[in-house]
Amino acid sequence: MERAQERLAGGRLLRAVGEGEVRRFACWDLASLAEGELAEHVDPEALDPSAELQWRERLGEGGREWPGGELYRRRYWVLDPQAPGGAPAGTVAVDNWTRGPGQLAVSSLYLRPSARGRGLAAAALDEVYRAATTEGLPGYRLEAHWTWRHAVRYYLRRGLWVVSWKRAIGLSRMPQLPPYRVREEGGRLVLAVADGPHGWVPLLAAGREGRWLRLDETAAYRQAGGWVRGYARPTLALHLALAGLPLVRGPQWWAEAERWADIGEPEGLAHQIEHFERSARGAGRRSAAAPALQDPALPATALPPPALPAAAVPAPAGRRVGAAGGRLGDSEDG
Repeated sequence: MERAQERLAGGRLLRAVGEGEVRRFACWDLASLAEGELAEHVDPEALDPSAELQWRERLGEGGREWPGGELYRRRYWVLDPQAPGGAPAGTVAVDNWTRGPGQLAVSSLYLRPSARGRGLAAAALDEVYRAATTEGLPGYRLEAHWTWRHAVRYYLRRGLWVVSWKRAIGLSRMPQLPPYRVREEGGRLVLAVADGPHGWVPLLAAGREGRWLRLDETAAYRQAGGWVRGYARPTLALHLALAGLPLVRGPQWWAEAERWADIGEPEGLAHQIEHFERSARGAGRRSAAAPALQDPALPATALPPPALPAAAVPAPAGRRVGAAGGRLGDSEDG
């Protein structure tokens, strides 16, 4: 872990936050929260103590300062190669201990709006991945709030796999997990993985069957190893949710949805989305526009008690399905 942190600090893209820059980093972190939770842009360099306090009060628990945070993670500036003297373009932090199967834990990934669209966020994540794997660690892991839809889509476009949805959407890049892609075929989404000379090999296909989800496995999926087999279904489930497709295969599946509240079957994600949305409303946070998931033609008698969540039932017939592509702070930077 220590060697991985030293690699990050010694690279060209990142610079460790100095002792006199703690408050400055905190203001950038606050700007990320304001954008992600309140959908408002804040210039972190223009925040005086009074304005900072006002923003923290508006953000409530999410905007709370955590004294001594430097003991738990290393904070870095993402440098702008086009700026004189390599001025900061954004932030990223890496915990001082690993998560899951020994992965680096990433947080506070944020870019100022003027620095987005130039690949700096992607480069920062690549830098973390190289530092981890060079030192024998299995990649990195991060979390993104479901309600911060731009960040979630961004991480999926970067090819991260979904490895948890217990408290937030947990995503990971690991050497054990091959590149994947999700494409639309005839109104269904197909998840395929890269397999050397065999090219892109389909594992799962999912779409609407009547008012429910239909999820089909290929022979390649049934023969897949543990890591791919364990995370392919959750990863496709998140793509389905963002595309407005159903997540529940029927009343009997929904009755057991809580079994997969940590990770697993798509019904578990539907269950957690309801929880995430309720928590966001309770905290007064805005949520990026979600697909219209409720089918107005679905009769109430078709729903098992308790009623299915909006995420569980399909969009109205004829809706065009688009392929779905923490904090990123949350930029669409590629």
